[in-house]
Amino acid sequence: MTLITRPEGLSPDQIAPSRRSLGVATAGGLFFAAYAPAVLSQSAQPIATDAAGLVTADTAYPAPDGFALPAYVARPEGSGPFPVVIVVSEIFGVHEYIRDVCRRLAKAGYAAVAPAFFVRVQDPAPLSDMQAIQRIVAAAGYEQVMGDISATLDWIGVQSWAKADRVGITGFCWGGKVVWQAVARFPTLDAGVAWYGRLSPAANATDDQKAAGRPWPIDLAGELKAPVLGLYGGQDSGIPNDTVEAMNEALKAAGRTDSQIILYDDAPHGFHADYRASYREA
Repeated sequence: MTLITRPEGLSPDQIAPSRRSLGVATAGGLFFAAYAPAVLSQSAQPIATDAAGLVTADTAYPAPDGFALPAYVARPEGSGPFPVVIVVSEIFGVHEYIRDVCRRLAKAGYAAVAPAFFVRVQDPAPLSDMQAIQRIVAAAGYEQVMGDISATLDWIGVQSWAKADRVGITGFCWGGKVVWQAVARFPTLDAGVAWYGRLSPAANATDDQKAAGRPWPIDLAGELKAPVLGLYGGQDSGIPNDTVEAMNEALKAAGRTDSQIILYDDAPHGFHADYRASYREA
């Protein structure tokens, strides 16, 4: 087993280093080592996937804007090549839940790569202030995020252990929306799984909020370049069931018979997140 360890969290002077040094420092082992405290349930019993038989590492590679983009990587031991899954986090960034998801995928025979999209501004993972987290996330605009995914695809393409013609993407909440956007943009992606990502603006969204969220998945149904499976909760107060129905109708209208959203009637938002009170065991 090859395992690169990380320290137990960030010291105050490491929370907001310079834009360029943060990518390098994080890749050197400074991902927040615990679960995101903003929503961690005191009664949670998260799944803990060990790294036996895996190679895990923190790395960094250049994004289009020159930033050294940090990412967590988990893959099976051996030379591969392995099919790859890009893992897109919720608004809390790359914390232990996201790393564990990567290790679960690696145990199943995939290489998993989780880029840290938010750290140009600050790592949201150690923070408890939701307003501060939302400000950090808002700074990660569509073009930056798509550029980071492009850089991730480029990096995957030169890894000897990666089966670069078999790459999928999955993401949660904020990352679920990114899945729809990425599959509409990159023909190199072979499939996507979107977990409860917003599909359209909220009914009470302002014009600025509508503009900031573009392109919305419901407007991209006809542009998808690969199948997408959406997994959503029927009790998700932030994503009304009628918006899920509208997305399924948009997919049908666009002839995307290979894509659909499955709605789990009794599930709330975040039902996959086993460190949160919203978790629902399958």
